[in-house]
Amino acid sequence: MGLDSADLTALFLTLKLAAVSTFILLLIGLPLAWWLARSKQAYKPIIETLIALPLILPPTVIGFYLLLAFSPDSWFANIWLNIFGSQLAFSFSGLVIGSIIYSLPFVVQPMQSSYERIPQLTLLTAASLGAGPIDRFFTVILPMTRRATIAAAALAFAHTMGEFGVVLMIGGNIPGETQVLSIALYDHVESLEFGRAHRIAAALLMVSFTSLLLIYTLDRRANLRIRHARH
Repeated sequence: MGLDSADLTALFLTLKLAAVSTFILLLIGLPLAWWLARSKQAYKPIIETLIALPLILPPTVIGFYLLLAFSPDSWFANIWLNIFGSQLAFSFSGLVIGSIIYSLPFVVQPMQSSYERIPQLTLLTAASLGAGPIDRFFTVILPMTRRATIAAAALAFAHTMGEFGVVLMIGGNIPGETQVLSIALYDHVESLEFGRAHRIAAALLMVSFTSLLLIYTLDRRANLRIRHARH
């Protein structure tokens, strides 16, 4: 027996959250990772530390401070309300912002490492041929780091799919609005509905497995191409 209508709604909401968050993460994370890979600013370690904090902080800590930032009394929430006409706490928009902050290191760190391995001579050669910064990014940098970009996107997507602590703190448990699969799973376990909980857990397991399989398959193919090129 498959997921019922309520769980399907949670599934579609989770997929929507993961897709929107991953898209925005790539828009923000790629240029940020490039800047970190090339910057020699003295405050660079501070930026790297702030980005990496979600890796070690309990999700509830991040969720708590985001909840304070999303409260109606905060300047950030007031600016958002004036611009978009909606609140951030217990809303889908709030979930997206929380997901971006929580999953940012999963995009920035692998991309920064990938960018740091690009030879400076390659970029100088492209520049000498008349390629500007944007042209170099799309014609040189992006093709050279395509595998890392796909892997970072897959990690961000899978990580967002499995979020619990952050989304519970800032989104609560509103069916059709903020109830994602991880929250629905918790609800079913609390209600001793282990059959429904098992189906949701299996769905999350398949998404995680598929994402990791994609990453390792890409890595294996890249290593095989390198070996063939050397021989």
